[in-house]
Amino acid sequence: MRSPIGGLASSDGEEGSDRTPLLQSTPRVEAAPACCSARYNLAVLAFFGFFVLYALRVNLSVALVDMVDSNTTSADNRTSKECAEHSAPIKVLHNQTGKRYQWDAETQGWILGSFFYGYIITQIPGGYIASKVGGKLLLGFGILGTAIFTLFTPIAADFGVGALIVLRALEGLGEGVTFPAMHAMWSSWAPPLERSKLLSISYAGAQLGTVISLPLSGIICFYMDWTYVFYLFGIVGIIWFILWIFLVSETPETHKTISRHEKEYILSSLKNQLSSQKSVPWIPMLKSLPLWAIVVAHFSYNWTFYTLLTLLPTYMKEILRFNVQENGLLSALPYFGCWLCMILSGQAADNLRAKWNYSTICVRRVFSLIGMIGPAVFLVAAGFIGCDYSLAVAFLTISTTLGGFCSSGFSINHLDIAPSYAGILLGITNTFATIPGMVGPVIAKSLTPDNTIREWQTVFCIAAAINVFGAIFFSLFAKGEVQNWALDDRHGHRN
Repeated sequence: MRSPIGGLASSDGEEGSDRTPLLQSTPRVEAAPACCSARYNLAVLAFFGFFVLYALRVNLSVALVDMVDSNTTSADNRTSKECAEHSAPIKVLHNQTGKRYQWDAETQGWILGSFFYGYIITQIPGGYIASKVGGKLLLGFGILGTAIFTLFTPIAADFGVGALIVLRALEGLGEGVTFPAMHAMWSSWAPPLERSKLLSISYAGAQLGTVISLPLSGIICFYMDWTYVFYLFGIVGIIWFILWIFLVSETPETHKTISRHEKEYILSSLKNQLSSQKSVPWIPMLKSLPLWAIVVAHFSYNWTFYTLLTLLPTYMKEILRFNVQENGLLSALPYFGCWLCMILSGQAADNLRAKWNYSTICVRRVFSLIGMIGPAVFLVAAGFIGCDYSLAVAFLTISTTLGGFCSSGFSINHLDIAPSYAGILLGITNTFATIPGMVGPVIAKSLTPDNTIREWQTVFCIAAAINVFGAIFFSLFAKGEVQNWALDDRHGHRN
């Protein structure tokens, strides 16, 4: 078996332009072992960081059920009578010592949506700051800030809905810098033929955080009260921050315990990919069609993702009359599938490139097509199954699981085309990709005034069409090699 660097000459880049050896004037360094390596330790710590991040993000959606007076929400009931009642509701007595609030459905929507208004603001600034000062502290303090604000959630709720909305927006500001900061760090840490593995490991923490926090939040609310949901996850976030600060280094050069072999391997693999320019080439960057291919794909994917995340459970409750939130395992199952798919697809993507000589762009296209068209098909299917709630759960799980392929598709293509500016690029694409989370539910509500199955079919078909369009656009215009504008004149080389 040859080393990954040895196979890079024929696998990294566009079909016609990735045949030039990446390390033209430097000796090739054999790949450093993965076990106990500094780069994989970084991936594991990042994994737990994004685990905490998403636990902090989704815990409110569970706690909100116990925070709101049930008599308030009953007046807003939009349950359709097209499908028969799945089962008689079972009243289970549990701890109800937490304070209740008179918030109607519209108010709850503002509370849940306020996160995105903060989140969208710090995407591009986060990427720019990370490119200048590094991602370690930015990511660390972003999660720390979110954790501290989470601890103050019960106090903010007592002050009133306005204070809670502001607090959630501030949490969004903190989380907004995290993904661009992590991308910026991987630009210095991830060898080209290990990008899919390393990034899929680190970002898969987000899915597992959702898997664990949804049922765990429900258990905490059941046996204790909703305030402890925020206290527990907030404290976990602070503990993670302490570990992150002491165990992680910004670059391989500054890492205290990295082996010389691993340091040489990482630095040599990235030597001709990074730019030494002081200024950011904003104009060429914004004119780059490969960047806009990622923007379109990211926007389209998130439209379907947020449809699955927020609207399909609503469809199951109001149309199929089966409340998936009553069963923590069922609500977490789709995200467990996505987590597993992300881990496995990362391994598969890098193996295709290193061992089977598939080009970078070929792998990115195939994985994006599977991860976007697959969820679209099953989303449409969910709208045409009638009143079969079992199939709805199955299609939701399959759809979300297939979306995990995108973690090795367009999601890391920023590092392929401009590793030096990957954080900024992710900030740009994630800004556009946050819009579906803000407008998607509003549009869906306007399309379902009578709350019928036919109206919901329209919602699902629109989301699926957007996803398919994004997959096709990305396949046509994406690139797999470092773009000229991302390299300075002295290293004007395309791999």
